[in-house]
Amino acid sequence: MLVSGDPFWFGAGGSVAAHLAPSDWRAFPVAGTFSLVAARLGWRVEDTLCLGLHAAPFARLRPVLTRGTRVICTLRDGAAVADLAAWLAANGFAETRLTVCEALGGPRERLRPGADWPDIAAPVAVALDGADLPRGAGLPRASGLPDDTFRHDGQITKRPVRALTLSALAPRPDEVLWDIGGGSGSISVEWALAGGRAFAVEARAGRAANIRANAEDFGLSHRITVIEGRAPEALAALPPPDAVFVGGGGSAALHAALWNGLPPGTRLVANGVTLETEALLASLHASHGGSLMRIDLAEAAPLGGFRGWQAARPVVQWSVTR
Repeated sequence: MLVSGDPFWFGAGGSVAAHLAPSDWRAFPVAGTFSLVAARLGWRVEDTLCLGLHAAPFARLRPVLTRGTRVICTLRDGAAVADLAAWLAANGFAETRLTVCEALGGPRERLRPGADWPDIAAPVAVALDGADLPRGAGLPRASGLPDDTFRHDGQITKRPVRALTLSALAPRPDEVLWDIGGGSGSISVEWALAGGRAFAVEARAGRAANIRANAEDFGLSHRITVIEGRAPEALAALPPPDAVFVGGGGSAALHAALWNGLPPGTRLVANGVTLETEALLASLHASHGGSLMRIDLAEAAPLGGFRGWQAARPVVQWSVTR
């Protein structure tokens, strides 16, 4: 097979080798697109993010673009360069320095700054340099993104509670989360931003649509799967989880099914706001141990001509390792 550049660096090598015995193939890699772009621009490859956007949405850039970040990405054709520039402008990254890199390694090789060229030819890649982006550009790396970052109908784990919840869930790269009662999908999104995969289970169609939209907006559709249905029935076909989040606290029947069915070592976190759910989580804590925490938050708000504390509903959180 003849494939471009390094076959195991965003190439066909991994797909082919997965179906063959080690003795059935040999690889003869040469410098690929990413190495060639880095070499032309004098960028350290180990400090540069490399993305294959020739067959993926531009939103994959949203979690990684920040001030000072350098990214090299492949594109499907010359017309995609203008589309990418438009996406950058629409998402707050207009100041990104863009270099168009065409036909690298061949007689037609050409590097040009900016996207406004009428004759861009494939094969093409672009180099993005965030040196000129303003302070605060891009997504923060800490848990607890602003609530208005997400599409929701009011059913969302609020920012400070979400930060505490994700701390208890303890996401790690490539781990699997079951997000039961997904709501807006904010927990799934932040889990996936940490490098994991999430299965968001939501019974309401409108909320399931919001989860899908949020996954697309954050460039995480490849890491978040939405399951329309109710737990525990909707969980039967899912891969075993490393962590489970139960929004709204869940029911006694759901927790019984989870406790009996989850593999040992699974981290389980449940949040509740009603007295009934609080009693359930207290009972589960008494039976299974773990940590039981009551979260009381208040925010300063106008009170006549002054300010006062406006309390949110307290949240009870039970977290345990199965």
